[in-house]
Amino acid sequence: MNWHWKTIATVWILAIVGAVLTAILATAASAIGWIGLTLAVCTLVTLGLQIATGSKEGYVKRVTMSVTGALVILVVATVIVALV
Repeated sequence: MNWHWKTIATVWILAIVGAVLTAILATAASAIGWIGLTLAVCTLVTLGLQIATGSKEGYVKRVTMSVTGALVILVVATVIVALV
């Protein structure tokens, strides 16, 4: 399962990059929409990466960890953007 962490971490890094780009480039009025779009992209990338691994064991756990981690990252980013 150790190599599966690479696919999970990839989605988390994607969420961080999306959050930083949103904070830098988006206006205050459109930031929440871009955060939502980032979560949608993270979800699609998660599903693609986990299907590409070809491993059935732990699929639901890996997808859940990837999407939940991305969601937590984006919630924190939303709070930070809202405060700034």
